[in-house]
Amino acid sequence: MNQGKLFIVCAPSGAGKTSLVRALLEKDTQVMLSISYTTRAMRPGEADGRDYHFVSREQFIAMLERSEFVESAEVYGNLYGTSQIWLNEAMQQGSDIILEIDWQGAAAVRKIFPDAVGLFILPPSLDALKTRLRGRGQDSDEVIERRLAAAREDISHLNEFDYVIINNEFDIALADLQAIFRAERLRLARQTARHRNLISELI
Repeated sequence: MNQGKLFIVCAPSGAGKTSLVRALLEKDTQVMLSISYTTRAMRPGEADGRDYHFVSREQFIAMLERSEFVESAEVYGNLYGTSQIWLNEAMQQGSDIILEIDWQGAAAVRKIFPDAVGLFILPPSLDALKTRLRGRGQDSDEVIERRLAAAREDISHLNEFDYVIINNEFDIALADLQAIFRAERLRLARQTARHRNLISELI
């Protein structure tokens, strides 16, 4: 069976990463989203195994001690981690995996999966990012300014990634995202693995 590929998708808050990934998953049946483990409480409307794998702090620490996570972090007192076991099994079954993560997590993942493909999604401008964050209606001006400062820090790590998508027009950005997945599947190594019999017959 053809080995799947790991795709790391990063973006500053408000760049449209989640919407683009959700749209890609609807269009591309060969792609799966990596679901993180977390110790935070489930929120209304969330489902275990769909949004996160919700576990106790004790369960999470036991998994951490068994080195089951490819990366983990503590955010506002809650633990989050990505299962290395699940990633390996899903890719061995031929699925391409999307891992939505920040740049620090991406750096940790690349140490274990050095051939992972890194994608970074940018807003068309800082003003557009500010407008999107304000449009959510969730945060105060002070929180928005903090998010913008964090966005600049995130974007400063752009050169650590393989592809950059500028999310100005959503449909174009989605087409760009699809193009990356298609191109990676057409690489020589994946095509020769997928079509070994055909290529042997033609040579």
